[in-house]
Amino acid sequence: MDKEKLISDAEEYVRELLGNNSGGHDLSHSMRVYKNAMMIAEREPGADLTVVALASILHDVDDHKLFDHENNENARAFLSGKGVSGELTEEIVGVIDSVSFSKNRGKKPGTLEGQIVQDADRLDAMGAIGIARTFAYGGEHGRSIEESIKHFYDKLLLLKDELNTDTAKGLATKRHGFLEAYIAEIKEEIGE
Repeated sequence: MDKEKLISDAEEYVRELLGNNSGGHDLSHSMRVYKNAMMIAEREPGADLTVVALASILHDVDDHKLFDHENNENARAFLSGKGVSGELTEEIVGVIDSVSFSKNRGKKPGTLEGQIVQDADRLDAMGAIGIARTFAYGGEHGRSIEESIKHFYDKLLLLKDELNTDTAKGLATKRHGFLEAYIAEIKEEIGE
């Protein structure tokens, strides 16, 4: 199995599936999660890098907010079509299943790979990019600015304390501070 080709094909698959998404769950998000995950994996040795790479790139191809099916249908179809073994496929989809904040609130993944990919995704929901994604998603779903700000309290400001790896916790400090500064500023501008 040519790992680089498989990663490139996964990127193309995400582009095909999520290319038109304007709500923050697009190819650029998936590739930031991939980049974050690989960087964390380098600093947190012991992870299977193939599992981390593929799970991070494919983590949104079956997201319940985007698709109405179960059992990681899209990820499984891609992996099967590329000749990935059943065992490796199960490892990858197991990691994918551990990523979603709403479905895994307060749960620590049982594998290092799951912890890394979950952290990588959560880092992309923090800081400046997290703010941009919140308002992109809110706009796509008809949310007001005030409704989108509520999302900061429901999720974004909670992420720092739910990270798994020391690397992600270190990266989250600055991003969390930026979120807090943004909330303080917008509350002042709104007049709260």
